Amino acid sequence: MSDNIKTVKNATCTFCGCVCDDMELTVDLDAKRITKAKNACVLGRAWFAEHTIQDGPAAMIDGKEVTLEEAIEEAAQVLTSAKFPITYGLSDTTCEAQRQAVAITDFIRGSIDTTTSVCHGPSGLAFQGVGESTMTLGEVKNRADFIMYWGGNPAESHPRHFTRYTVTPKGMFTPNGKKDRTVVLVDVRKTPSTPVADIFLQVKPGKDFELAWAMRALVKGHKVDSSIENETGVSLEVLEDLVQRMKNCNYGVLFMGMGLTMTRGRHFNSGAIMALAADLNEFTHFVAKPVRGHGNVTGADNVVSWQTGYPFGVNFSKGYPRFNPGEFTTVDTLSRCDADAALIIASDPAANFPQAAINHLGSIPVVSFDTKETATSKLAHVAFRTSTYGINTGGTVYRMDDVPITLRPAFESPFPSDEDILTPLRKRVQEIVIGKSKAKGAGAGVTRAASPVK
Repeated sequence: MSDNIKTVKNATCTFCGCVCDDMELTVDLDAKRITKAKNACVLGRAWFAEHTIQDGPAAMIDGKEVTLEEAIEEAAQVLTSAKFPITYGLSDTTCEAQRQAVAITDFIRGSIDTTTSVCHGPSGLAFQGVGESTMTLGEVKNRADFIMYWGGNPAESHPRHFTRYTVTPKGMFTPNGKKDRTVVLVDVRKTPSTPVADIFLQVKPGKDFELAWAMRALVKGHKVDSSIENETGVSLEVLEDLVQRMKNCNYGVLFMGMGLTMTRGRHFNSGAIMALAADLNEFTHFVAKPVRGHGNVTGADNVVSWQTGYPFGVNFSKGYPRFNPGEFTTVDTLSRCDADAALIIASDPAANFPQAAINHLGSIPVVSFDTKETATSKLAHVAFRTSTYGINTGGTVYRMDDVPITLRPAFESPFPSDEDILTPLRKRVQEIVIGKSKAKGAGAGVTRAASPVK
């Protein structure tokens, strides 16, 4: 270790949706690496340790190094020439970069989608149909005496969720920590999170909706038949006891995991949980919230919602935003071979999408933004290497409870940030679109997209 050491206090970990902002980072400035991450969980420590500066070009076209200016020009030409371009990803970059991406997609009249469409998209649909009684994680820490995780395994996916916000921390109205709380887990099998629970409900696979609906009936005082155990795997006696505990608590929280959205029922499951929370507010204070994965996926949903009115799967081809999951979401536009160009930002769909979607992605010009070489950047026509948000780049991200947090970068990167490239790309796209429109004698209708980005 060199003598050129820097300490960054109150740094933010952008690995997962917890966005813990109490890190104390020890940085070796000569080696340009983080040697210690105090307060980080096992996932956070790996996130900080693995981000070192790697050699390589900042921009490539068809695998050959070019200048940033040449790559930006080529990317702009590709996107403005397409008839059905798509923008996807956005969940691992800053809100400032996300905002530029929305404006670009607006100008080229394409579709914009975030990774929400392949994770908690069903919860987003449920929110629109049912509504959401919500909160901040600070409220949970200080007030919640009943906590239920449904379809999630935070011990492995969000290790500090238990220790920083929900189970063990001592709060204003929970001074004894876990002793002041009842913790319930609902899942199809036991997981490493199960030992934390005071009550564990093992629901039959694909029966989450039936279980939640039975609980709603009990909350409302309706009779539920004992055959509910054969249907869901949970006895009526257990459900009646659980519902009474929920009605009698002071502040209850329902956390929804992807076990609800990636199984039979999908948005109906999430909607049932949100409706259950609403029902319980007739008796006490109850809230519900999805547990989000990527570091700024919540920010992506917020930014796209500010600009378009919808959180993901938004299309601008008519000159105004339209929302239709299943039609404008990225897996679907690629699998149907609709898209003819793609702008992929901070995501790697070529590594995890269905094969039909990957095959089509490989057949169209792709503009890729990532901090490292990925399956998507390898097939990209234009590939940008960018710096890592939160480690090399400042900006704003949103925690899973919709609280915005400012990033404090640890050390500089030789690579530009996503925003640094997207901003001139947006300006060049705007110039091309307006120029083409004027050439056709229809320049009056294109300047509307200039307003989202100052």
